[in-house]
Amino acid sequence: MLAKRIGIDLGTANVLVYVKGEGIVINEPSVVALATRDNTVVAVGAAARDMIGRTPGSISVIRPMKHGVIADYLITEAMLRHFIGKVVGRLNLIRPEVMICIPAGVTSVEQRAVRDAAEQAGARRPAHLIPEPLAAAIGAHIPVGTASGNMIIDIGGGRSEAAVISMYGIVVKESVRVAGDAMDEAIATYVKRRHNLSIGERTAEEIKIGIGSAIPVADELAMEVRGRDQISGLPKTIIMTTNEVTMALQDSLTAIVQAAKSVLEKTPPEMASDVVDRGIILTGGGAMLRGLDELISEQTNVPCQVADNPLDCVAIGAGAALEYLDVIKRSLPTEEELLISSQP
Repeated sequence: MLAKRIGIDLGTANVLVYVKGEGIVINEPSVVALATRDNTVVAVGAAARDMIGRTPGSISVIRPMKHGVIADYLITEAMLRHFIGKVVGRLNLIRPEVMICIPAGVTSVEQRAVRDAAEQAGARRPAHLIPEPLAAAIGAHIPVGTASGNMIIDIGGGRSEAAVISMYGIVVKESVRVAGDAMDEAIATYVKRRHNLSIGERTAEEIKIGIGSAIPVADELAMEVRGRDQISGLPKTIIMTTNEVTMALQDSLTAIVQAAKSVLEKTPPEMASDVVDRGIILTGGGAMLRGLDELISEQTNVPCQVADNPLDCVAIGAGAALEYLDVIKRSLPTEEELLISSQP
């Protein structure tokens, strides 16, 4: 019996698990509900997310990942154990071979935390790590094994990463802690300031997905938004339009565009011409914001397009990367290097 080969996109907002030969088998929110009395896990994933803002004091709902890195180690381990257990079954004696994505800009300590959490959760040792932009590029079927520059921007929940990739390695990268979650916060803040209405993060996300756009549009969409009136404290409904959302997202989008420009400025000339020929590929949930490809293309003078299945690219790429372990390892730090760099 062969060990399963699994790619995990351990995201701030969602965890996606890809199994070789089966495709994406799990796509659930990175949320865990705990009983506050004894810290036992009450629910994981979608069931836990439904509890956000709706639980009594005896249950706390936690998102253990912040900005793409582990904020709460034990809860992340419990979440990974739950998902890995779901994939391999409880009685499987053979540990799966696991490749987990990490942000390109993380420290050696953060890398070790991800690897240790995966191994404690049931992955075969050593658990393999891959930088997210590289996994996203492989998952988007970009020819990253060739000696030419390919640019990708991965916009997740906690951070956005822009990178130029060649020969399975990252040549230049830029990472900003502005992505889907920051956009949701910006929308909630705007609604509070402009309409005196308090809304939760899920409502803000629904507005972004439902009517959001990165550029002003002529045919505006509108949406009813319900929340609590800040003045009277009572429930209230307002109507929001697309261009209002565009205004709310201005600062977040500027940060993402700036990261893209910064990468282009640092790219070697030969590769820069490759990037102009091939264009920029967008992946991640944030890539699905209407008009974002147009905005980036306009600001950088480089053609830009959204990958097919932008949400799944990172997990698919992580699973596929197990086939190219030897070449990918060339561009990753070894265990010894990690240990040396994590010494105080």
